Amino acid sequence: MNLHYQEYGDTSAPLMVFLHGGGVSGWMWDKQVHYFSHFHCLVPDLPGHGKSIAIPFSIENSAERVVNLIEEKSNGKKVILIGFSLGAQIIVQLLSMKPNLIDCAIINSALVRPMTYAMKWIQPTIKLSAPLIKKRWFSKLQAKTLYVSDNDFEKYYEESSQITADALTRVLEENMSFTIPANFKEVTTNILVTVGEKEKSIMKQSAKDLVKANQHAKGVLIPNMGHGLSMARPNFFNHMVETWINEGAIPEESKKYMEE
Repeated sequence: MNLHYQEYGDTSAPLMVFLHGGGVSGWMWDKQVHYFSHFHCLVPDLPGHGKSIAIPFSIENSAERVVNLIEEKSNGKKVILIGFSLGAQIIVQLLSMKPNLIDCAIINSALVRPMTYAMKWIQPTIKLSAPLIKKRWFSKLQAKTLYVSDNDFEKYYEESSQITADALTRVLEENMSFTIPANFKEVTTNILVTVGEKEKSIMKQSAKDLVKANQHAKGVLIPNMGHGLSMARPNFFNHMVETWINEGAIPEESKKYMEE
């Protein structure tokens, strides 16, 4: 089964690929696709999500599928890769597999420190919470943490209701066990790593780890921001991406995330 994707914009322009986070699908990038309509935009639904829900999920397999899609569509053009959370982890994996494929990457809120203490609780927690997934009030709470707007809630609720307990377990196991691959240090891509100031400590430490792991990576800490920058502040996010692509610079509004 092939990965489902949507294609937008100017097909003669540089290729811009968006990888969504866990529990949502390609629609989370609607405001980015509209803003970057002068690019050739590809927005896949990752395995286990959206219209690719029937494809079993793993970070490595997802990366391989996205590589195939990029190689099919890029035709020698500049390639920009943007991902959030689970999608950002897939970018780290993809870059490590293909160190010279991508010209520019924006890695938003990627967990790269294994949460081994939490792994044993995944299955029992999901077993208990599975009946809640189909409850609107529960989905409302979850959507709020991701900055899902009221306009997008119905899409979020419909998709989250379709995810099986087994699929969700697989996604969380992959997410919580992910580490930076050894080959990441060889990546030649210009990489921007972002994390919200209000995110958990392990997320901020993960951002530092990524910056330290590759000489081409720079990091920013986004003030007063939790987990979900592109949906919470799409205008700022779009400007940040544009500035990084065109100038290799970090917007003044953000704080440089130093290697400490």
